[in-house]
Amino acid sequence: MAVDFKTFLQVVPHVTAIHKPVLLRGRHGIGKSQVVYQFAEILGMSVVERRASQMTEGDLVGLPKTDGDVTSFCPPDWFKTACDKAVVLFLDEVDRATIEVRQGIFELTDSRKLNGHHLHPKTLIFAAINGGEHGQQYQVGEMDPAELDRWTVFDVEPSVEDWLAWAKENVDTITWDFINQNRSHLEHTSDFEPNKVYPSRRSWHRLDDCLAAANLLAEASPTLFNLASAFVGFEAAVAFNDFVQNYDRQVTVDDLLTEGKFEKVEEFTINDHSAMVEKMESAEIFKAALADGQVQNLAKYFMTLPSEVAMKLWTVMGASDNELSNTIKLHQSKVDGVSVADKMVEMLRGGDENE
Repeated sequence: MAVDFKTFLQVVPHVTAIHKPVLLRGRHGIGKSQVVYQFAEILGMSVVERRASQMTEGDLVGLPKTDGDVTSFCPPDWFKTACDKAVVLFLDEVDRATIEVRQGIFELTDSRKLNGHHLHPKTLIFAAINGGEHGQQYQVGEMDPAELDRWTVFDVEPSVEDWLAWAKENVDTITWDFINQNRSHLEHTSDFEPNKVYPSRRSWHRLDDCLAAANLLAEASPTLFNLASAFVGFEAAVAFNDFVQNYDRQVTVDDLLTEGKFEKVEEFTINDHSAMVEKMESAEIFKAALADGQVQNLAKYFMTLPSEVAMKLWTVMGASDNELSNTIKLHQSKVDGVSVADKMVEMLRGGDENE
């Protein structure tokens, strides 16, 4: 069973606490490497990364030297670092490595050593591959049961929320808003046609870096479209270029909570409302106390929401790191004589007329 990154980060500390090796298995471009670096940052550890696919046997075990009649192996620099201090040792593309390299990794994952050189007691071993459920779509080698048994294997299938949570501090607001409102364009999830460019989480990040550096996100243009096509493919580029062209008509959090421009959401679908709640959560507006006028506008918006989205908004507001007074004030608010509290009771009873 595949897990999202939020679940992975909750579970994997139990594995690393006993210093067992971890293997992430999943599609390309979903952020496997990124989540390894994210976990290392949480632990305050540096990452030593090597591409197993680029290694020869000598790159792994080191080169021999003689001392009289005795031959020993000098460890490569990256492995010596992992022996001398506590690091996250990350071996990427293991299932694209030669069989000799993969067999050498057996000793590393089994005994935490290579040719007599032992890893630092607190060094952690991670690896990433494209095999598993999606392996038939990649030019990778199969891992037999004995090889997999050396690893703690996590099949990872990150959610859109995983990417949005990471992206709010790593991509431009326009790119974030586009993915939030057009989630099917984040990545391709079915089979791939040969030689066709598809979007991935990684390619959206790279496109955003390119457009931001060139100051091209301000308006739609042939250059933006051509760059987007090169990074994320034709279909996603068409949608993204159109989104940028019409971005000034997007509804902001301030439009609703500060300005009370409810006419801008009159034709919203349930998905549009859900995206607006995601936008509020990303903006972290509930971490500080809202002004009374903002609470009243929030109440007016709340009363128009389908029950599924209204409960999502209520859950977001009630998160442990948010300001509790906002939830209390919203619960006590009234709109045209009807209280939010009564509206919630109606929804819980299944009588929401907006559904």
